[in-house]
Amino acid sequence: MIAWLIALPVVAAAFLGTRLLLQRRGRAAVRLIVAADAALLVGALALLTVTLSGAPAQASGSQAAAQTSGSGSAALIGAAIAVAGASIGAAIAVAYTGAAALAALSERPELFGRAMVIVGLAEGIAIYGLVVAIILIGKA
Repeated sequence: MIAWLIALPVVAAAFLGTRLLLQRRGRAAVRLIVAADAALLVGALALLTVTLSGAPAQASGSQAAAQTSGSGSAALIGAAIAVAGASIGAAIAVAYTGAAALAALSERPELFGRAMVIVGLAEGIAIYGLVVAIILIGKA
């Protein structure tokens, strides 16, 4: 929970900073955005390392509690990676299939049903990632 309290203002500040930088035009703005993204990546990796270090929030003294909290956080991170990867994959698939479907529909409108089925299959990739995430969260 403390990680979210730290990360949320950082993300908001990064968004506002990026927006202000994009108002400036030219290569200097792009370089500053890339540098800010690199700094945020390093900060996120540091936060992830601290979170996964296995130090429980309350000192319980038992070895089993430390092991279960570590495996629970690993399952949650795995679920997040599954959802993120599936969503990115689905977005790429829908981008290509949607563009092709629109091109086909502009020439032959009777292909609407077939085109929507293909785009819907591409959306199914995100559903698979969500199912994997639900299974991983259930194991935690």
